[in-house]
Amino acid sequence: MSERRATRLLSVDRSAVRYEKKRRGDDAERALLKELAAERRRFGYRRLREMARRRGIVMNLKKVWRLYREEGLKVRRRGGRKRAIGTRAPLEKARRPNAIWVLDFVSDALESGRRFRVFNVEDQFTRRGLGVEIDTSLPGKRIVRVLDRLVAVWGKPAMIVSDNGTELTSNAMLRWTTESGIDWHYIAPGKPMQNGFMESFNGKLRDECLNEHVFGSLVEARRVIEAWRIDYNEVRPHSSLRYQTPEEFAAAWRASQNGKEPNGSDAPFTSACPRARGCQGQAFGALRASLTAPARDGVEPMRPGRQDGSAGAEQKDCDEDQSVNRFNL
Repeated sequence: MSERRATRLLSVDRSAVRYEKKRRGDDAERALLKELAAERRRFGYRRLREMARRRGIVMNLKKVWRLYREEGLKVRRRGGRKRAIGTRAPLEKARRPNAIWVLDFVSDALESGRRFRVFNVEDQFTRRGLGVEIDTSLPGKRIVRVLDRLVAVWGKPAMIVSDNGTELTSNAMLRWTTESGIDWHYIAPGKPMQNGFMESFNGKLRDECLNEHVFGSLVEARRVIEAWRIDYNEVRPHSSLRYQTPEEFAAAWRASQNGKEPNGSDAPFTSACPRARGCQGQAFGALRASLTAPARDGVEPMRPGRQDGSAGAEQKDCDEDQSVNRFNL
């Protein structure tokens, strides 16, 4: 049977039968995606597409997904721990920089098996990682010194949100909040998602940094984690910020104020951003105090401890005084 008669019986156009696809090769795009995926092993296809766009390669999202799937670049889900299940309490959302700081701890181990802890502080509005402190022990007095350094750089926040860890409910911490005049909100025990912004930051830190490196020493851990924090602030696109970096989002927010004079809490962000960018890839120098100072940094001759009473007893006293409860919204 001729082609003409067959296409007439099937009601198909002859040009459709003779059509040969002329799609150009995707070798350049495939190579770029593979390169980005090797560099950022925990990035999905949407974030890889944004990184490719920054290099001048614009691709349709469906095309990125096709190449991503064909090259087998899918991120493997890690096995996670069981988490407590419960209702989520509403968390107040910040409307400007320095309105709310969120903080928490992450634990990891060196190659030798020795455990160490990472204390993280993030600005809820800009998603900027304000600082990290890393050591084998981080008692309450050490945390107070870290917060004093951060306040000196970024300014004093209106509120701090945290869980009920012993370091954060110690006598030294409660005394510091009273003297500084900062409102402190403790989330309900067993409900970490009431501090969801910090949980998200900790998850990215563990997934993209801690799980990707084997640290031989505390010095190496401090160097690598601090480099990741700077990359997180200045390079990594954030889907919650419409794929901007925290630095770009903070700059756009300042520009949107149309020349309004910032108040006391916003002013430090105008002066601190260039200083933070100037420290990229370097240890913190004379511009601002080191955020990874050793435990015995000369401020106190001995490792601080809870000698003034039980942190739990102090927290109980605060709970009983409902008339001056500063820590609950």
